[in-house]
Amino acid sequence: MLRPCALVLALSPILAAQARDGTDPPARFEIPQQTLSAALSDYARQSGKQLLYSPELAVGRSGRAVVGSKAPTQALEELLEGTGLTYTVSPSGAILIRDPAQAAREAAAKKDKPGGPQGNGQEVAALQSATTSGTVAQQTASETATRTAEARNETTLDTLVVTAQKKVENIQKVPIAISAFSGDDLNDRKIETGGDLVTATPNVTFSKTNFASYNFQIRGIGTQALSVTTDPAVAVSFNSTPMIRNRLFEQEYLDVERVEVLRGPQGTLYGRNATAGVVNMIPNLADPEAFDASVKTELGNYESRRVNAMINVPLSETFAFRVAAQYTKRDGYDHNTVTDRDVNDRDLMTTRLSATFRPSERFSASVAWEHFQEDDMRARTGKQICHNDPGPATIGGYEPVFGNARNYLSQSCKDGSLYGNDAFGVPNAASLPYILGSSPVILGMLLDENGFPVGGVTLLPLGVDPYAGLRQSTDLREIATTYDPRFEAKNDVVQINLDFGLSDQLSLVSQTLYTRDRYYSTQDYGRFQSNPIFNDSNDAVQFLPDFTFGPAYPATPGGVFCDPQLGCSNRLLNVDLVDSYSTQWSQEFRLQSAFDGKFNFSVGANYLEYEVDESYYVFSNMFSALAQLFFNGNGGGTAPGHCPAGSATRFDPNQGIEVPCVYVDPNPLRSIDGQGHNYFRSRNVAKTRSAAIFGEGYWQLSDTLRLTAGLRVTRDRKTTTPYLSQTLLGDSTVGGNSSLFGGYTGYGYPAGADIRQTWTEPTGRLVLDWSPDLSFTDSTLVYASLSRGYKAGGTNSPGVGANPEALSFEQRNPEFRPEYVNAFEIGTKNVMAGGQLMFNATAFYNDYKDYQVSQIQDRATLNENFDARTWGAEFELVWKPTDAFQISGNVGLLRSRIGANQYSIDVMDRTAGNPEWTTVRPWMQLASNCIAPTALVSMALENYFADPFNQMYSNAGFLNSFCTVNYYTAMGGFTADRGFNGGPGPYAYLLNGAYYNPETDAPNGGAGFAKNVGGNELPNAPHITVSLSPQYTFLLADSELTLRADLYYQGKSWARIYQDRIDRLREWGNVNLSLTWYKPASDLTVQLYVKNALDEEAITGTFLNSDDTGLTSNVFIQDPRIIGLSIRKGFF
Repeated sequence: MLRPCALVLALSPILAAQARDGTDPPARFEIPQQTLSAALSDYARQSGKQLLYSPELAVGRSGRAVVGSKAPTQALEELLEGTGLTYTVSPSGAILIRDPAQAAREAAAKKDKPGGPQGNGQEVAALQSATTSGTVAQQTASETATRTAEARNETTLDTLVVTAQKKVENIQKVPIAISAFSGDDLNDRKIETGGDLVTATPNVTFSKTNFASYNFQIRGIGTQALSVTTDPAVAVSFNSTPMIRNRLFEQEYLDVERVEVLRGPQGTLYGRNATAGVVNMIPNLADPEAFDASVKTELGNYESRRVNAMINVPLSETFAFRVAAQYTKRDGYDHNTVTDRDVNDRDLMTTRLSATFRPSERFSASVAWEHFQEDDMRARTGKQICHNDPGPATIGGYEPVFGNARNYLSQSCKDGSLYGNDAFGVPNAASLPYILGSSPVILGMLLDENGFPVGGVTLLPLGVDPYAGLRQSTDLREIATTYDPRFEAKNDVVQINLDFGLSDQLSLVSQTLYTRDRYYSTQDYGRFQSNPIFNDSNDAVQFLPDFTFGPAYPATPGGVFCDPQLGCSNRLLNVDLVDSYSTQWSQEFRLQSAFDGKFNFSVGANYLEYEVDESYYVFSNMFSALAQLFFNGNGGGTAPGHCPAGSATRFDPNQGIEVPCVYVDPNPLRSIDGQGHNYFRSRNVAKTRSAAIFGEGYWQLSDTLRLTAGLRVTRDRKTTTPYLSQTLLGDSTVGGNSSLFGGYTGYGYPAGADIRQTWTEPTGRLVLDWSPDLSFTDSTLVYASLSRGYKAGGTNSPGVGANPEALSFEQRNPEFRPEYVNAFEIGTKNVMAGGQLMFNATAFYNDYKDYQVSQIQDRATLNENFDARTWGAEFELVWKPTDAFQISGNVGLLRSRIGANQYSIDVMDRTAGNPEWTTVRPWMQLASNCIAPTALVSMALENYFADPFNQMYSNAGFLNSFCTVNYYTAMGGFTADRGFNGGPGPYAYLLNGAYYNPETDAPNGGAGFAKNVGGNELPNAPHITVSLSPQYTFLLADSELTLRADLYYQGKSWARIYQDRIDRLREWGNVNLSLTWYKPASDLTVQLYVKNALDEEAITGTFLNSDDTGLTSNVFIQDPRIIGLSIRKGFF
């Protein structure tokens, strides 16, 4: 006798059903040879029939291929041929599949068999735990009930099950705005990475960001904050388990059952880092049911080669293992005109091993290990956009601003559109602080033809612009740099899933996850090559102790400087590097019910540990030159002093004492000791500990009304160990000329005191959904929800390790606050026209408190908090009027606003457009520009250049004193002792005897005016997104040919909250085309496709760099036109 709990009701998407009243008309079948369970599922979907069978009957059996227009009974007979199974049809039209050996018992049991559910308000899928999701969801698809289609219409849409609520359910019965894509959908739409999901999901945007990060946004909310302590606003999950560090952008999807995108806060079941939504990737895991295998090869332009393979091997009826692997290799999308190499290529490999043990209906276990690795020349950023800023020719009525003085008043790049020829300028590198700061570096004396000194040979020509006369190519895929990028990554994920059936109606689920991620990435910091810049030290001499002249120290022989990390060059070299290692361990337990009554629940607990150690470096041969020849120098033309490892001092032969020094790391780039002060290093070490308890209850208030209530309490603890950056800093507390060195140490990166942060926060949701029985729909769900989300705060990346008594600058708050959201959503999900039409609509309103947004200040990420609101609507439609034609699409509408009276300093416009203030460059050990009163700057310039000698020399280093009160050569600049005791400083005469203290006399300590950004839009929040995907299938004798197009449009948006011209992102679109031939009997697929068919170069995102690197904008663009041909063969 069949047990009701073991009956498998194969899924059909048809939600309207009625008894048959005659002979069924023919239906179109496209069923490949495959496992019997999968074949019966396809049959139920394509025929609209209700199937009843015991799950044991499908184990170890395969279904025959069925292709063509046939009567449903004929098709079923062909499918079951050779299996030894037969069938009978009930008066209602339901089909009972049976084993003839058990015919007598099953015939006797037939009267006790439960019938298929009727009425449009019933759920289609049983409630199952979502542990070994790749297997359970597939089983559920073939083991749960559906209704038959109306006899007059056999064309229906596919039904997809999801685990959005951590149980398997029909997507149309889940009261959440969700888009889900099966493995076939991903292939059809050419969704190969997480970034491609943007083209198929409403109100979703995606862009790369700096430091190997990405920003996936839902409804205008994403990870705008940059910090190793930042949690993603969109939780990225592997088989329903969130991962803090993941490879969503880099890794390609492999052997995926489906991907779910949940829109809106998911604070109950997914918890702390899901304020915007969830991306949940469910892999195919090992299945003991039957052997399965496939191999897919692909060739394309850019010398693209890709191989995917999978094999599933049952070793018994209860145990199986599965192996999947993928390898991708292609040439670069970008071209480096200097090295004449194509860069931004790919060399990727992913493998996944899984095993499943299912000894009984009450217990199942699975383990999966996934390994990803990459070793190629991937570029983390694209081109750098810059509108060259030459500096003002006049200021405050004073003109002209002589020579190099203009550079002290230039930002290097100024505000301007990302588009058009002017955007392809280069920075005014003469204004970079480390170029300006090179003027005191003397390589030796210059002699005339008679052997008399006539001046000094400086490291660089005064006022030299390394990029003078250069312009970038307007081709966004073309760069010019002497240094090609490198990208290496390794990522491992291990997951263990256990499902214990405590009873027929109660199960305990355990999910354990461990991840390990390591990546190393380096590339040229700019995207352009400089001119030769170094003077030739061979032309210089030094004054010897015997009062004669001899050759100067060969600092730059032939105009070439040798950097210990970057090698020898006559040009300016700037390179950055990211080196990161992180681990995560998490454990979740859930107790879930499946009672027959009106109430069910899911309760659980979760614990997570995450640790990361990430360093970001910037190397420059100018940093090394200044460290060696200026800070460790012994005088013009002499050999510089040596700063030994582990020491912060050296012996000065001129003074005969120990003096501070700046340690220069002598090692090459791949083996640095990490202790050098001749480069910038931001080391970020953090630990996260998070624990939560949660629960949801589901009350069936009536046949059509259901209430869901959930609550989660999360306790987050974060510990950050700050390691302050030390570029060109030495110990200013000891030895001679100590104020020159600006810091507390000349070697290494001492750890600061730990910053400990703790939050305990509740989140949850309340949902009421109604499933009315309407005359014009087959199935309708209407829901309204209230939810609350929370994302923990964190710490900004470490600032500058300066001694304020020797190097003053504006101090920043090292912490940023958590963000919260209260969300309201209403929606409806509908299936109509006998299963041919699906229409879903959602409206939402989100109220965010302390939304986290980042920018770069003082060579560090500064994460600020802003109140904001987002609201909008989403519409999704799928229509399949015939077996041959289907069209799907979605529209996302969005508005966003930052709350009133929210303020922030815009580094691109520190004066906020106020002409009474002027931007000034800082001393080279400082990181950020400052602002000063225009009248005082004008006065100082006029008084200084009143001296004709100064007009000839035209250096204006005194302007640095507007940014600090202790500029070393000024002994206090315009103000001695900050004005507390000493009064006017040595340069006060330039202000006609007055004195000026930026710490007290300028807004925000001289950092600039905070703009009111209230009412501005959130970054990367376009007003509209549109997706449209028509396809037509030509039904051939034993195969089918499908022509498909996927069209996408995204409206314009802003890249930053300030809405400057540089922040405007134009609208853009994408067109994908594919032609697919499929032969079900052989499970053979051949596909020709084109991605980005119009070969657009849309800028999808941008990131503004720091003051001291010129305020260039890194832009990120869509991939070029890709043409590929793939062949896939399945085996059973």
